[in-house]
Amino acid sequence: MARELFNLKPLFFKSKSLLTRRGNQFCPPWKFNNANAPRGKFQSFSSLSSQTPEEVSNQALVFHVEGTLLKSCSLFPYFMLVAFEAGGLLRALILFLLYPFVCLASEEFGLKLMVFVCFFAIKRKTFRLGRAVLPKFFLEDVGIEGFDMVMKFSRKVGVTNLPRVMVEGFLMDYLDVDAIVGRELKVVCGYFVGLMEERKIGDVVLNEILGEEKVDSPIIGINNLKKSIDQHVLSHCKVVYLVSETEKRNWRVLPRKKYPKPLIFHDGRLTFRPTFIATLEMFSWLPFGFFLFIIRLIVAFFLPHKLQVPILSFTGMTGTCHKLRQNSLHNPKINTKKNLEGTLYVCNHRTLLDPIYVSMALNKPLMAVTYSLSRITELMSPIRTVRLTRSREKDSEMMEKWLSQSDLVVCPEGTTCREPYLLRFSPLFAELTDEIVPVAIDYQVSMFYGTTAGGYKFLDPVFLLLNPITSCTVKVLEKLPEEYACGVGGKSKFEVANYVQSNIAEALGFDCTNLTRKDKYIILAGNEGKI
Repeated sequence: MARELFNLKPLFFKSKSLLTRRGNQFCPPWKFNNANAPRGKFQSFSSLSSQTPEEVSNQALVFHVEGTLLKSCSLFPYFMLVAFEAGGLLRALILFLLYPFVCLASEEFGLKLMVFVCFFAIKRKTFRLGRAVLPKFFLEDVGIEGFDMVMKFSRKVGVTNLPRVMVEGFLMDYLDVDAIVGRELKVVCGYFVGLMEERKIGDVVLNEILGEEKVDSPIIGINNLKKSIDQHVLSHCKVVYLVSETEKRNWRVLPRKKYPKPLIFHDGRLTFRPTFIATLEMFSWLPFGFFLFIIRLIVAFFLPHKLQVPILSFTGMTGTCHKLRQNSLHNPKINTKKNLEGTLYVCNHRTLLDPIYVSMALNKPLMAVTYSLSRITELMSPIRTVRLTRSREKDSEMMEKWLSQSDLVVCPEGTTCREPYLLRFSPLFAELTDEIVPVAIDYQVSMFYGTTAGGYKFLDPVFLLLNPITSCTVKVLEKLPEEYACGVGGKSKFEVANYVQSNIAEALGFDCTNLTRKDKYIILAGNEGKI
C-alpha cells in the first residue's frame, strides 16, 4: 500500500503544477525556447527602460505582441469575441465547452483548435472584427510600461501567435507598426476553413519587412519568457530583452488619454471582456435574461406610465431625470418662423430607448422621428415613431407636419455613439422651429450593447432588454435662447446645431466631433449605412 502511495506522488505534483500554471484564466503554459541562442544576447526588460527615444531612434524593434504588450496571458477572450460576434451564440458555447481541453493540449494544437472553432465557415469578405471589435479589447489589455517602450521606436515589427486578421487593425491603426508577422488563414470559395498557413521562417521574414536595412542598423527584440517566437527572427536581433510574468502583473493598464488616437467607434454586442469566468456568468444569466426580457416587454406594452417606472426599476432598468431651470419650459412661445404648435426636443443618441426615456422623464407623450429602425423595433416601441427618408425636403415637410400637431423628439446625430463623444449634429432641426429644448442623455449597460453597425437590427431591442442592469440619466436643459435661434435670433442653422451640440456635450462631460453617421458605418461596416 505504501509503495502504491509513493508511486502516485509524481502524478500528484505534476497535476498540482499544471493547475498552478493555469490559474483562474486557464492560461496555457506556453514557453519561450531560447536553447540555441547565445546567453549574452538576452537581457532583462528593465534594463531597456533606461534608454531614451533618441538612443533607439536609429534602431528597429521586433516585439512579441501578446508577450510584451498585453497584460493578460490568456488568448481565450479574443477568440471568444470572434466566436460570439462572428459565429453566434452556439459557436461561442462550443468554444467555451472545449476550452478546458485546449488548456491541456500543447500550445500549437490548442491554438489550432480555437482557430478552427472560431473561423470555420466564416465569410472572409464580411469579417471586420479585427478593425471594428477587437481593438477596443486589445487597448483595454495593454500595459502602459510595455506600450511606452514599444512606442519609443520609430520602426516596429509586431510578431504574434494569433491569426493576422485578428490583430492587423489594432497594430496598424493604433500602434502604427511597419509590419506584422502572423499566421494567415486559409480561404476556400471566399470562406475561412479554420486552418492556418505554415509559418514563414528564416531570412524571408526580415527581408520582406526591413529589406537591406537590417544589415545597416541594429535590430532590438522584446519577448516574453513564456511565449514562443521564431528563432530565425531573433537570430538577427542584436539584443533580446525578456519580460517576466511578474513584471507584467505589476504593469498598469494603459489609460484612455494615452491612446495613440481616440477610440470613438467600435462594434459588437459584448460590453465586458469575455474571460472564461465572465463567459460562464453570461451563459448562466441568459435563461433568466430571456425571462426578464419578456416581463419588461409586457410591462412596456400593456401597463400605464405610472406603473411602468417602478416595475422596470425593480427589474433593473433604472433611470434618473434632471430638469434644469424647468420654468423656462413653460415660458410663452417665441415668434417662430414656422409658427408651429409643438416643442422640438433635441437629444444625443445612445440607444434605441432614448426617445422613450425622454418621454418618461417629461411625463408626457412624445413622437419620435427615426432613421433606420427595423420594422420589428418600430412595432415594439411604446411611443409613436415616424420614419425619415434622409431626403432633406421630404424629411423637413414630414417633421413640420407632425410638429404642428404634437411635441417631437429627434436625435440629429443620426446614429448611436457608445463612447463619450458626440457626432456632428445634422442642422435640419434648426430650420423647423425656434422652440427647441436640448436633452442630454447617457445610458450604461452591464452585459450587452443594444446597438450594432454590422449585425441584425431587429436584435437590438432584444439584447438591450437582456441586460441584468441598465442605467439611464436624462438631463433636460434650458430652452434655446432667443438670440441663438434661426428665426428670432437670425443665426444660421449650422450655428444653432453646433450650439445645441456643445451644450449637450458640456452637460454630459463628452467631447464634440465632426464625425458623421457615414464615417461610423464606413469604419465599422464598410458601407455608408444605407438600408
